[in-house]
Amino acid sequence: MLQFETINELTLKVTCTNNDVLFTKAGSFIAGENAGGKNYKFEKVMLGPQNNLGQALLGQLARRITGENLPLMKVTFHGDSITYYANQGQHVVIYHLAQGETISVESENILAFTQDCHYSVRFIGVGILSQKGLATSTLTAKGHNAYVAVLSDGNPIVLSNVNANNTISVDPDAVICWIGNGPCDPQVTADVSWKTFIGQASGESYQFEWQGGANVTVIIQPSERTGGVKVRMD
Repeated sequence: MLQFETINELTLKVTCTNNDVLFTKAGSFIAGENAGGKNYKFEKVMLGPQNNLGQALLGQLARRITGENLPLMKVTFHGDSITYYANQGQHVVIYHLAQGETISVESENILAFTQDCHYSVRFIGVGILSQKGLATSTLTAKGHNAYVAVLSDGNPIVLSNVNANNTISVDPDAVICWIGNGPCDPQVTADVSWKTFIGQASGESYQFEWQGGANVTVIIQPSERTGGVKVRMD
């Protein structure tokens, strides 16, 4: 069994009791300790975390088409140990998914997840407006030990309308992930006019929106990815 916790906000600590398997961002391991000889090993994941070869091939194709690239390594544990993972000093956020709960996350923000998470890629359709948004990686809890660790550029902000009537609106380039019972995909709103084409846009021409009652939790980072297509006339 695996347990996730953060160290100084920037490092993921994974405690393994007995035998288990962990999937992490390739190259994110920084340290480990256990009694006796090292009892864990690393293996590059060539296709994807799915156990079924056909699903793994389809998953790899979907990631290549959508840009949801996910360079993973598999960590196999044979006994009790503690290992540590990090990525370029980014902040680490841990979420323990309830049975059937789904987290939709940008692939570049995934640090690690347990094998009790079912991984897939889902189209939500926006890509021309943003560097992200055409598709998203999803992890759904299929067991009670479904942990996910995600990365944030700076301390993240958490917004939620669970049991509330709030509308949540966010910049797609700042979104890390959203969590709910099921996909809980956002609506995409665009504010495009003639000013957009002459370089007079506000810079916030499109947003992801979740209406009140969506029962979703959204995690955003205090920085934005470089936007995709920029339309203007000089």
